[in-house]
Amino acid sequence: MKTALTSGLVITPNEAFLGGVIVENETIFEVFAGELKTPVDQVIDTLGSYIAPGFIDLHTHGAGGNDFTYATPESYEKAAKIHLAHGTTALMPTITTCPRDDLLTSLRAYRAAKDRPGMPVFLGAHLEGPYFAQVQAGAQDPESIRNPDPAEYLPILDEFGDCIGRWSSAVELPGALELGLELRKRGIMAAMGHSDATHEEMLKALDYGYTHLTHFYSGMATVRRIGGYRHAGAIESGYLMDELTVEIIADGHHLPASLLKLIYKSKGSGNICLITDSIEDAGMPEGTLGDMGTVGYIIEDGVAKLMDRSAFAGSVATANVLIKTMVEIADVPIAEAVKMLTLTPARVAGVDAHMGSLVPGKDANIVVFDADYEVSNVLVRGALVKE
Repeated sequence: MKTALTSGLVITPNEAFLGGVIVENETIFEVFAGELKTPVDQVIDTLGSYIAPGFIDLHTHGAGGNDFTYATPESYEKAAKIHLAHGTTALMPTITTCPRDDLLTSLRAYRAAKDRPGMPVFLGAHLEGPYFAQVQAGAQDPESIRNPDPAEYLPILDEFGDCIGRWSSAVELPGALELGLELRKRGIMAAMGHSDATHEEMLKALDYGYTHLTHFYSGMATVRRIGGYRHAGAIESGYLMDELTVEIIADGHHLPASLLKLIYKSKGSGNICLITDSIEDAGMPEGTLGDMGTVGYIIEDGVAKLMDRSAFAGSVATANVLIKTMVEIADVPIAEAVKMLTLTPARVAGVDAHMGSLVPGKDANIVVFDADYEVSNVLVRGALVKE
C-alpha cells in the first residue's frame, strides 16, 4: 500500500522545498517536488505544513509523570508515547544515577517495553551515571555516585548489552578509560558527562573510545588554574576537538541565545544533537507541581523551576520545542535545526543508514508540523500513529 503526504514543505538535510513524500509499507518510496504524479492508495494533504524526518531524542528521562529510572514497562510506554505525539519517532530512554538494583529493574522494564506496538523506536537505554565526578554531580544522586568498577559494569553489560545504547561517564575517574574501551568493543556509545576533566584528560579519553559530550555546558568543567597555570576543561575541548559531537538542551531556558549561536557557529549542524533532557513532567501543563526526592518544583514558563525560583529543576521540553528554539532564538535555518534533531543524532547513534532523513529506502519515520511547530501527523515505520 502506498500513502502520499502532499502539499507540504519537505525538509531535507540541506534544503526545504514544496512537495511531498510517498510511503510504501514501512519505508520511504519516493520524495518529490511539486505535485503528486505517482499513483497511490491514500493521500494525506498536509495543508502547507512541514514534512520532516521523525525526531530523534538521544537524552530524555521521561514524560507525563513517568520516569524511566524508576520505571515499569507501562511507565516506559506512557512516557514514550507522549514524546511520540510531539514528533519523536526514536529515542534513548535515560536512566539516571541510582543504586544498582534500581538500574537493573529499569533495564528489565526497558526490555519488556521496547517492542510494544505503537511506540517510537528505542535506540538503547542511555545510562547517565553512576560514574561521575562529585563536583559536577548537578541533580545526580551524590550517594549513588561511584567510580567505574568492572566487577559491577561487566555483569550489567553481559546481561543487558543488547538494551544499552550509550553510557555517560566522567572520563577522569579511575577505571573510566577501561570502561570506554569495553563500551567501544561492544558497539555501545561512550559519552563524557558530569566531568571535571582537563583538556589533556579529554584528549586521552578520545583514544579510549569516548566520542560524545553529554548536555554540553551542563555538568562539565571549564578553564581553571592548576599550580598557577590555566588549563582548558571539557567545555573548551568540545570546541577544540573536531572528533567530538555534542548535545545541547535546546528548551530555550538552559542555554541562552548567545551560547546556542556560539555552539552552532563553532560545531555546525553535523556535530550537534538537540536533546530534551526532559524530566518526568515533560508534556504536562503549566502549574504542575512535582518533586525530586525532597526538592519540590513547579512547571512555569515552559521549564521546571525550584519552588523558590532560584534555579531550574530540569527541562520539560518535547522535541518540537527544540526546533522552535533553534529557529526563533538562535536564528538557525529550519533545515539545519531539523538536521540536528534527525540526521545528526541518527549518525551519532549509528542508525543513519535507515533513519534520520527523507531518502527512498529508509524507514518511513516522518513528522508533520505547522508554522507554530505543532505536530499534526506522525508515522513510525510507515504506520500512522498520530493524525
